[in-house]
Amino acid sequence: MNTRLLVPLLGLVAGCGTATAQGYGPWSSPQSVTAINSPAAEGCPIEAPDGLALYFASNRAGGLGKQDIWRVHRPSVQGGWEAAENLPAPVNSGEFDYCPTPLTGGDLLFVSSVQTADDCYPGDIPPPPPTGGPSAGDIFLGHEDATHAWSTPVDLGCYPQGPNTAGAEFSPSLVTTAEGTFLFFSSNGYPDSQGQDIYTSQRRADGTFGPGVRVAELSTGSDDRMPNVRADGLEIVFSSNRAGETPFDQDIYVATRPNTQSPWSVPQRIDSPAINTSASETRASLSADGTRLYFGRKLDINDPGDVFVATRERVAAPAEAHPTPMLTAPMLALLAVLLGGGAWLARGVDLRRHLRR
Repeated sequence: MNTRLLVPLLGLVAGCGTATAQGYGPWSSPQSVTAINSPAAEGCPIEAPDGLALYFASNRAGGLGKQDIWRVHRPSVQGGWEAAENLPAPVNSGEFDYCPTPLTGGDLLFVSSVQTADDCYPGDIPPPPPTGGPSAGDIFLGHEDATHAWSTPVDLGCYPQGPNTAGAEFSPSLVTTAEGTFLFFSSNGYPDSQGQDIYTSQRRADGTFGPGVRVAELSTGSDDRMPNVRADGLEIVFSSNRAGETPFDQDIYVATRPNTQSPWSVPQRIDSPAINTSASETRASLSADGTRLYFGRKLDINDPGDVFVATRERVAAPAEAHPTPMLTAPMLALLAVLLGGGAWLARGVDLRRHLRR
């Protein structure tokens, strides 16, 4: 066969499957977010998608209930955080409101123990909160308009029609992929729950969410809770005591996947003694670009808790600098057809040359 025909054909097929993986450097030592930490409890930190606001939960003075959602703003990603503001009713209530997750367009997912007509807890009074934690709650969705007025939050619905249960849901995390829009969260209220496990619920065409499905590769018989998925859907962080820690002592784990169709990798404890310590690290969250990791830390059961942030640099992965062909079975079949056609074309060229002689 004419090898001059083979080179562009190989280049065409290889280009169809070139990997474009993104890489990151190691995490820095975390720093206390002094702009929001106080003698009261602070936790559940998460950036807005644009990085210009930081939402968190706190029981500090000036709130509406037992635990409220607060936020701070900054003029740029490099700027400092301004004074904290308490979100008004109807987002915050007289009960526990926590695990905020801001979305683009003014939407806010969060968890609340407030009782509503469509609440999943079968009774008028929620169960008493565990030591150092909030009462069990459901996931709600609220919206802030251009005038900063908030709509009445909507309960996302009870199992088996929706993701909420009579148990405790934590840390809603929404990601949109080529396969659809998915809500990740943790819960202990499903028939297959082994304590707190990680679940995912797909958004339906009408905007509602279906029941949660346990993510087997992320969940164990230990306490696996409070997931947060990077904006591209390829990295997830969550808290767990799977390494044999006490129920109080949670560490931050991470899992990745090469694409949003693949299962998650085996979760690994973040290998940094400055991030995972003998204290309890909970509700980790990633900035949209994946370069900032926020989390809450409690030194012991009596510590109210503070918020910390670690950073990392984004670096080019080897696959970006030197694309590596990834030939799947369909691509190999295409290659065979193209090479066969190339061989036929080469024979035709050689035949015409022979006839000219």
